[in-house]
Amino acid sequence: MIDDLITRGTQEPYRMFTSRAEYRLLLREDNADLRLTEKGRELGLVDDERWQAFEIKRAAISGLQDDLKKKWVRTDTEEALQVAEIWGKPLLKEANLMELLRRPEVDVERLLAFMEGGEAISEQVGEQVEIQAKYAGYIVRQQTEIDKALRYDHLRLPDALDYNGVPGLSNEVSQKLKAQRPETLGQASRIPGMTPAAISLLLVYLKKKSA
Repeated sequence: MIDDLITRGTQEPYRMFTSRAEYRLLLREDNADLRLTEKGRELGLVDDERWQAFEIKRAAISGLQDDLKKKWVRTDTEEALQVAEIWGKPLLKEANLMELLRRPEVDVERLLAFMEGGEAISEQVGEQVEIQAKYAGYIVRQQTEIDKALRYDHLRLPDALDYNGVPGLSNEVSQKLKAQRPETLGQASRIPGMTPAAISLLLVYLKKKSA
């Protein structure tokens, strides 16, 4: 049921993902409430109390991100020496706290010590901000892949397309495509077990054939 997709207030999201889920960087369990609570509200599945808790958390995440971007650490300060002492790497140029958080060795808990009132930030809010910062580049790349796939969603697949002849396509995927015979690339992408990589291989093959 759709209600199973919605987190209860600010509690841990349900674990509902498989290794074959598409775009797993976006469909993470840690951000399930951020992705699904608003939809649940629209469907009448989220009551006022849960909605208020969600809005507070969402605002806190956005506010912390803004604060981290505004707080700068300069190389000739005591804070710069603290950065080097805590994480073992000197600060070679000035950076804001959000830039520092993107570094793999930097954790949000210690970083919040550089902010006034940082100790009052909840663990869940800090954790979500850290995850988004660490994954930022990968998430942008995956969103680009999604946008690309949507542009070609209605691209028609030839009726006589020989899926065995598509380089790189696994036997399992080829069998699924031959059994389903999708009319468009979008239909192919929605076949259970189909991966973004397989759709990319199909797209490359079709472009070469039409060139």
